[in-house]
Amino acid sequence: MSSVNTAIQLITREQAEKGAAAKGSTCSPALAKGPWDYDLAEALAGIPAYGPGASSADVAPAATPRQGQLPEEYKLASDAELAERITAAKAALGDRAVILGHFYQRDEVVQYADFVGDSFQLANAALTRPDAEAIIFCGVHFMAETADILSKPDQAVILPNLAAGCSMADMADADSVAECWEQLEEIFGTEPDADGRVPVIPVTYMNSSAALKAFCGEHGGIVCTSSNAKTVLEWAFQRAQRVLFFPDQHLAATPQRRWACRWSRCPCGTRARNSAATGSRRSWIHGSSCGTGSAPSTSASPPPRSTRHGPTTPASR
Repeated sequence: MSSVNTAIQLITREQAEKGAAAKGSTCSPALAKGPWDYDLAEALAGIPAYGPGASSADVAPAATPRQGQLPEEYKLASDAELAERITAAKAALGDRAVILGHFYQRDEVVQYADFVGDSFQLANAALTRPDAEAIIFCGVHFMAETADILSKPDQAVILPNLAAGCSMADMADADSVAECWEQLEEIFGTEPDADGRVPVIPVTYMNSSAALKAFCGEHGGIVCTSSNAKTVLEWAFQRAQRVLFFPDQHLAATPQRRWACRWSRCPCGTRARNSAATGSRRSWIHGSSCGTGSAPSTSASPPPRSTRHGPTTPASR
């Protein structure tokens, strides 16, 4: 199987032999370093980061979890040795463990996955293995949280690298959304109109934290995926005069254009009072400048049990 990592190593080696990066190349030599080098540099600098390959414009929040250092035996092992260890571990664990690999993962990770898909597909796939003691989610933090919400109390959800975050999910945080919601209540009140529609209803995209999913459930809202966003928003407008949508304005904007709705930009907790929409049958207020999905549900999503993490290897990064 082809390896992205092998390709990167070859490109950076060629660049080193030429004494400089090839003209027009977008491959950073830093990507050839082991993932543990990023974890160590992050720990020494005291600045959280999303890890290798992340956009330099994506600044991780201060509260971003950080990964511990790998034992030396994993760092020094060859690809063949790691493959042998992973294969042996899968055989020994059998049905006690299930590995979920997101579409975004490299081939050298996906080859060991029992299921491959997007975050919503993988969360549902985990439900087909109720006897698995460990659900190993090769993805980012919000994905593991979603699987944790849906899993049984006796199942452990393991995120191989706890620092694997999503910059889109981090664009709206629970405190900012709560503050924005309080301001909207001051502006629009809480009483429904003559048709029984409440002033505002919250809708979050699946690429959001468990706390925001719970917020939507607690306030009569809903969680959407990219594929069912239009249906979910139609559902929301049947129940509310306005939609507070987070964290992705673009996902909400597509049906908004079709419906010719009024759009009020409202970065969370900053200018809600200046974003009151007037005279429109359907009004939008999005919760951030920018967000993927869960099935429609009006019930509150319970906060997840602690998302656990185990030792990570280069193959699961």
